[in-house]
Amino acid sequence: MHELTINQTKLVIKQGDITQEIVDVIVNAANSALAGGGGVDGAIHRAAGPSILEECAQFGGCPTGGAVITGAGNLRVKHILHTVGPVWEGGEEGEDALLRSAYQNSLALASLKGCKSIAFPSISTGAYGYPIQDAAPIAMETCVSYVRGNPSFEELRFVLFSDSDEKIYQRELEKIRLSIQ
Repeated sequence: MHELTINQTKLVIKQGDITQEIVDVIVNAANSALAGGGGVDGAIHRAAGPSILEECAQFGGCPTGGAVITGAGNLRVKHILHTVGPVWEGGEEGEDALLRSAYQNSLALASLKGCKSIAFPSISTGAYGYPIQDAAPIAMETCVSYVRGNPSFEELRFVLFSDSDEKIYQRELEKIRLSIQ
């Protein structure tokens, strides 16, 4: 586990299963139908139970870059925040801006709900094909920028599924650490 404190927000990078995190809110890398699916989305829906799918259905979907929040079902968190990242189309279809928006909207909605701790997966880097080496800097920079201007979070975690993904995020955290020293 690697960490860095910005203002009073602790940024943490760790490998693990996001469904096992104990924070106020976990972020689900959802599809636009909010219908559950594979990867992180499927794991969160399976762990949380069927009530989450019922809550998600009330929204009628979510646009790419948007975010909605539900209860947590069987999980040990207060909320699940569902955000839709972009499908990678080669980088020429506004994917960077949409990914940034997914993180920004998630942070803003969690803050609005009074959440003090949040856990993110690596949005869009699984089934949606976004290259993680391109997505990690966007995720980290967006979150660091947010906590610099909005000191509402005590802890912001990136919970990565694989060792290789964790290492990519660790490198980005070290770049941020060096830039602020």
